[in-house]
Amino acid sequence: MQRAIDHSNLSLRDATVDDIEAVVALVESGYRGDLSRKGWTTEADMLDGQRIDPAGVLEVIVKPESRVLLVECDGKLSACCHLERQDESAYFGMFTVSPLQQGSGLGGYLLAAAERIARDEWNCVELRMTVISIRNELVTWYERRGYRRSGQFKPFPYGDERFGIPKRDDLRFEFLTKSLAREDTAFAADVGSPDR
Repeated sequence: MQRAIDHSNLSLRDATVDDIEAVVALVESGYRGDLSRKGWTTEADMLDGQRIDPAGVLEVIVKPESRVLLVECDGKLSACCHLERQDESAYFGMFTVSPLQQGSGLGGYLLAAAERIARDEWNCVELRMTVISIRNELVTWYERRGYRRSGQFKPFPYGDERFGIPKRDDLRFEFLTKSLAREDTAFAADVGSPDR
């Protein structure tokens, strides 16, 4: 387990088009290839190929009601996520913490920041995300932070290599949801706790 992060060394900002290459590299490192295996969020045993491409990152950076949030630690990109307003809900995705910094509390810090933006700036009442349903350890991490399995699923895009090359035939996404009522986001004060 990593040592807890020093919040005084962190900065949070929106990504620009100049950050696309760095965001792609971070996301790929968190989910694909050998470096991803140094963290616990790897999908390398389930999927080959890419997780994201520059065109996909550009799309969500320039899209209206959409933000890509970056966390820099001592000036180095360490975590990112995508947040998109969808009526009264916000969608959270592309969540990545550098494999070498997982377990430090950085993930909780960024998730709490995304929740605050969705609730306080966009007046959203719910945050939604999708996870690969067999990622039980990841789902448990979210459940400890107030998210609930919705029982709603969407199919994995088999055959579309923009999302990776599956190594198994049982992949599907499940929606997780969380109310953004203030009493439901009390955990946000505990963002210094370890990711796992």
